[in-house]
Amino acid sequence: MDSLPVIAVSPLVRGGARDALVGVAREIEHACRDSGFFYVRGHGVPAELLERLDRLSRAFFDLPEADKMQIAMARGGRAWRGYFPVGAELTSGRPDLKEGLYFGTELDETDPRVRARVPLHGPNLFPRQVPELRTTVLEYLDALTGVAQAVLRGVALSLDLDADYFASSYTADPTILFRIFHYPPQPPADDDSWGVGEHTDYGLLTLLAQDDNGGLQVGTPRCWLDAPPVPGTFVCNIGDMLDRLTGGWYRSTPHRVRNVSGRERLSYPFFFDPDFTAEVPPLPGRARVDAAGQSRWDGVDLQAFTGMYGDYLLGKVAKVFPQLRDDVL
Repeated sequence: MDSLPVIAVSPLVRGGARDALVGVAREIEHACRDSGFFYVRGHGVPAELLERLDRLSRAFFDLPEADKMQIAMARGGRAWRGYFPVGAELTSGRPDLKEGLYFGTELDETDPRVRARVPLHGPNLFPRQVPELRTTVLEYLDALTGVAQAVLRGVALSLDLDADYFASSYTADPTILFRIFHYPPQPPADDDSWGVGEHTDYGLLTLLAQDDNGGLQVGTPRCWLDAPPVPGTFVCNIGDMLDRLTGGWYRSTPHRVRNVSGRERLSYPFFFDPDFTAEVPPLPGRARVDAAGQSRWDGVDLQAFTGMYGDYLLGKVAKVFPQLRDDVL
């Protein structure tokens, strides 16, 4: 059966012999060339932290709507942080069947980027009804940042670059975005609606924790493939900027979610992206790869983009929340 590979990244996380690092890098290369998705195990994130995050997230989504709206995204201003209700986020112009919380790097009002009113930078909004969520989310962001940097070491080696190529450049000051999504049960007969419609991620890497209910599907070159939860792992996938950096050698892969488990589904995508102000040209020696006439699912030519990563990100996010774009940006 076709399935996504499970890659042990512990040599990248803890440090290992050169042969071990290169071995992991070759596994990452194969996964990135094949589907752009793989499972990560040996990441070192404590199970207790994930269990605590899940428990507190469920406590938040169990709150009355009025309580959740106390930290609505409109209150986050240009930082675009906080809560949105079911149907408020669009994918490819259609409302998603999910509600969620948006977080990012915690920055106070004295940070130069906040003072300069740079979009997507600022303080997070946390619910007063679930006070432990603040410390847990910030702890989780720190832990996942370490895992993402480790995986990118493997990606760099897979591209015959120095292991710290990304950490010393594009992710020396990364753009970190974190979401907690809650998907209500979806009727099995509803074939026209999605928890999240078909899309690719915008940046370098995504690390996804998900509960036991499944629903994630990956658009591989061969078929739509289920990516069920595997205990002790994150699902990792590459984003548009890694596609662009490699000239299409690694392709960002469409994926989507439909929750037909009959139960509530929670997922925790952590997006690890380039510095907001970085330009992201193709890597040296990485000219455009001939994809045998195959265009992207959305017709976008990533190699045609010019400007900072922040420009690309804002263009994408503004389509996801058009009302917020009109009110805030």
